[in-house]
Amino acid sequence: MCLEATPPPSPSVTRRGVLAGAAALAGTVAASGTAAAAAASAGAARGERTPAGDDLVIRGGTLLDPATGEVTENAVVVIERGTVRAAGREGAVTVPQGAEVLDAHGHWVLPGLVDAHIHLSTAAEARDAVRQGATSARSGSTTFYQDIAVRELARHSPALAPRLTAAGVFVTPDLGDTVLADPDLTPLARLKDGVRSAEALRRVVEVNLARGADVIKTRVNERAGLPEQDPLAQVYSYEQLAEIVAAAQRRGKGVLCHSYSEQGCHDAVTAGIRSLEHGAFVGERTLREMRRRGTYFTPTLTAIAGLAESANPVLAERGRTYLPVLKRAVLAAHELGVPLAAGTDSSGGTVRPIGREIELMRAAGLSALDAIRTATTGAARLLGVDRTVGRLARGYAGDAILVPGDPLTDVTLLKHPTRVIRAGIPL
Repeated sequence: MCLEATPPPSPSVTRRGVLAGAAALAGTVAASGTAAAAAASAGAARGERTPAGDDLVIRGGTLLDPATGEVTENAVVVIERGTVRAAGREGAVTVPQGAEVLDAHGHWVLPGLVDAHIHLSTAAEARDAVRQGATSARSGSTTFYQDIAVRELARHSPALAPRLTAAGVFVTPDLGDTVLADPDLTPLARLKDGVRSAEALRRVVEVNLARGADVIKTRVNERAGLPEQDPLAQVYSYEQLAEIVAAAQRRGKGVLCHSYSEQGCHDAVTAGIRSLEHGAFVGERTLREMRRRGTYFTPTLTAIAGLAESANPVLAERGRTYLPVLKRAVLAAHELGVPLAAGTDSSGGTVRPIGREIELMRAAGLSALDAIRTATTGAARLLGVDRTVGRLARGYAGDAILVPGDPLTDVTLLKHPTRVIRAGIPL
């Protein structure tokens, strides 16, 4: 059955809806006792600008720059209106008068971390993510465009959410209740074979982009987290994936693709996706193609490790089987020069610390510094924010974490930061 040839929704209408969603999310925060922050978000939704925190100086810690690997003892980081103005050794940096000082003696200071694959559907999940050190993130999609509202919430009330690259709704054969996310998606409900035709695939991409999505999320395989599905079964062909990629690229957007089987991974990569998600059984021919194209690999080791702990025997067996295979794929990708990004694939109300993904990257065979880079400079490049995120240097975002020891010796410290700073605001 064909779709009616109707244009995508108006971006002007979309903007109002997105800001209303941000205000609604802020309201859920107010209900939990943070009324002032919620009021700030509501004011921002009316067009008011909410400034970042006052000037902040982080003083006395050991500063790690993931880009260079340089370690600076007795360091000073000066953050003004949410942006780093200076960073360096004590005595070499001018400290502004009257600035709030955060004593970091005995701690290592790192840039805020990046979770490159997370599902944030509520204000509570967004708050949990940022308080665990993920000050920036990329959505892996939401059911009803909640991630777009979370992105707006983060812009106006940065202490409540990570800065977010939003993916909108999933481009998948069976949209389920997601057809109710937008009136322009409802015609898809009557398609006998689901979202499979070129026209239907384009429709979902176009509606996503009109609603303000920054990237497009699709899949090539079924899910590993549902025992009734076969993660190696392919749901979209190379041609269908290429249609999705082309529709996104016409608007200058990239595509992240849920994948498991080697053939599915290869079809997705050669179709032109920007990043391969999960990818447990990705093979050498595909990894070499990824290196040639600059395609990123976001393995979500945390999610696969979580399967092994499931009470469901099918899922537990998948986790135990897939995790060592995926670790070998991660190491092979790294050794070949495929860019890696850390992502937890947190969803369903449980937000796992991005530090756990760094720990698993290290366990896969990366050095501690390279594992840290997957959640700082590497993930920032994937998100296109590498000039403002992933380091604590002049002009970068004033996002930082403090840990009580040397993460180059023990990366597990990153799972439980002592302190998180978001846009110059200590949390």
